[in-house]
Amino acid sequence: MRIILSPFIVAMIALASMLALSSCGDDAKDSAGSTNSAPAIAPREIDPNAKPVPRFDADSAYAFVAKQVAFGPRVMNTSAHDATGEWLVAKLGSFAAVVEEQKFTTIAYDGTPLKSTNIIGRYNPEMEYRIVLAAHWDTRHVADSDKETDPNAVVEGADDGASGVGVLLEVARQLGQSTPNIGVDIVFFDAEDYGEQSNTDSYGLGAQHYAKNLKAPKPQYGILLDMVGAKDARFSKEGWSVRNAPQLVEKVWKMAHGIPFSNAYFLDQNVGGITDDHFFVMRDGGVPMIDIINFDNSGFADHWHTGNDGMNIIDKNTLRAVGQVVTAVVYRDAAGTF
Repeated sequence: MRIILSPFIVAMIALASMLALSSCGDDAKDSAGSTNSAPAIAPREIDPNAKPVPRFDADSAYAFVAKQVAFGPRVMNTSAHDATGEWLVAKLGSFAAVVEEQKFTTIAYDGTPLKSTNIIGRYNPEMEYRIVLAAHWDTRHVADSDKETDPNAVVEGADDGASGVGVLLEVARQLGQSTPNIGVDIVFFDAEDYGEQSNTDSYGLGAQHYAKNLKAPKPQYGILLDMVGAKDARFSKEGWSVRNAPQLVEKVWKMAHGIPFSNAYFLDQNVGGITDDHFFVMRDGGVPMIDIINFDNSGFADHWHTGNDGMNIIDKNTLRAVGQVVTAVVYRDAAGTF
């Protein structure tokens, strides 16, 4: 989630790709992996017996965030990372998910072999119609923000990583208690943050592996959560999401604006494209996916990639605002009212 392009540049890249590939027919893809015309979300029949949208429990989500941070920084190839992974697998299993550990070794930009595991929890795994909800669970190995003055600072990753996972663990808990009539894959991507700023493909290594190894049935669409726990966070419409899944962006933001305590967090403004995990899922997997991320026209929050990304910046109100929106998307899609 490090390479940022302005909306204009995103549009120009997409246009250039379309022109260059125009002779390839309707299946030509732009640089973020979507077809030239973004696929619409297929309407579903209304189910009068659908389960109601549960109340998202921010206290529970907060506890899940705190538990991850208590393991220590989840840097690749460390004991804290491995212990956190074991806990995540067990937690998803306790919430009645069918859990898969997608283990692989990938090579980082600096030549380091990274022992990696994408953790996937599936609900209704037999269903053809599926959606994917995702976050990354590893943490940055170096505090390299220009706002960090301490060369020895350690990134705890409370917001950048743990917040999205915490929200999705609470969603998983709700799914386990009241499973809607829809296929849901909850994916915790590994090896997201061990990258080099100038090298796009050095980030999102777990997402790249997942996307290149997608099995049928593919998700119809996806939602990525990244940095969704900080106090006063604001979520703009990210560039690649708008370019590749505009209908989904509008539906999710409309959903948010209909929830009083979520409304103020979701801004009706576009920002540049961010190379986050969703970018690779679209490019390499062909699945339309949007990114709910704390980013606006002034850039990332001050704690991003610094030693200040600890539990003190996590706010239950923010977790609730995002978590209730995502929960509503799942249950209303299952009901045919999304």
